Amino acid sequence: MTDAGLVLEGVSAAYRDTRVLHRLDLEVHRGELLVVLGPSGAGKSTLLRLVAGLHPVDEGRVLIQGRDVTGLRPGRRNVSMVFQSYALFPHLTALDNITFGLEVRDVSRAAARDRARAAAASVGCAHLLDRRPGQLSGGERQRVALARALVREPDLFLFDEPLSNLDPELRVETRGELKALHARLGVTSVHVTHDQTEALVLADRIAVLRDGRLEQLGTPDEIWRTPATVFVARFVGSPAMNLVPAGGPIVPSGLPEPCAGDHLLGFRPEAVRLTTAAAEPESFPLPAFDAAGTVERVDVVGEDAYAYIQVSDHVLTARVPATARPAPGDPVGVGVRWADVHVFDAGSGRRVPAP
Repeated sequence: MTDAGLVLEGVSAAYRDTRVLHRLDLEVHRGELLVVLGPSGAGKSTLLRLVAGLHPVDEGRVLIQGRDVTGLRPGRRNVSMVFQSYALFPHLTALDNITFGLEVRDVSRAAARDRARAAAASVGCAHLLDRRPGQLSGGERQRVALARALVREPDLFLFDEPLSNLDPELRVETRGELKALHARLGVTSVHVTHDQTEALVLADRIAVLRDGRLEQLGTPDEIWRTPATVFVARFVGSPAMNLVPAGGPIVPSGLPEPCAGDHLLGFRPEAVRLTTAAAEPESFPLPAFDAAGTVERVDVVGEDAYAYIQVSDHVLTARVPATARPAPGDPVGVGVRWADVHVFDAGSGRRVPAP
């Protein structure tokens, strides 16, 4: 536990008599950037708020760098939080917003301003210090909010969907700046988002939440390549992973263990091989299955195209080069290799070893 920046031990929490977190165990390594990923209602923001001391813990403990802070007020936890709404005082300049938290803690005005200027320079907003929030763009307000968090020199950074209000281009730019900032500072950080791309780009590890429970904890590669549950497999990936029942009308009988029986086979759109109806079967090396289908629609996204193909009772998604895309109504062959297949227990939704 000495190497942990944050530990949640059996933490439960409720909101308006509804249980939001269910005996959650989670450890964040010291200096790690952990991204908590999940849909709305998963308990992500509640988790962040109870770590900050803004929401009560019904049971369990919260430890920051080995210190039990479960019963401590927010001001005694030495954490900094960046909110989705920026939470800047509209009547104060950027400089005064950044120094406010220091001055109420009896840091001298001169020292607070020196630290604020250094923090502002580190996030690229030193030239904005004389402006008020109403004179700043969304990206500029976000930089001021980051500087305000940095100036505290905390044991733990908490980020509550800080990029969700930015336009797409600025979101990508700020995402890169956050990643570089964490690499430079090395402060333990927990970043909450529902954006899977943001999670995969930023995280050292990702904790996937669903209905207040931990579905999977792992590196971005582990989450993507070996999803632990059907929920993770479909939530992480756009378009979502294809899922078909083993032994159904698409998948042939006589499957190797452990695929026989009550299982689902999952495969990402990029794993699907398409051919014209006249293609030879050997176009599909080591096939898990090959079947015939009809293209229902095609979405073109830059260099890629996503073909949605009706195969028996299922619509499968395939990613293909936009320049070689089929047309709606085309008959196609659909094939998938065993090497690209994920196997899940149909009852529990949990991953089982691949064949």
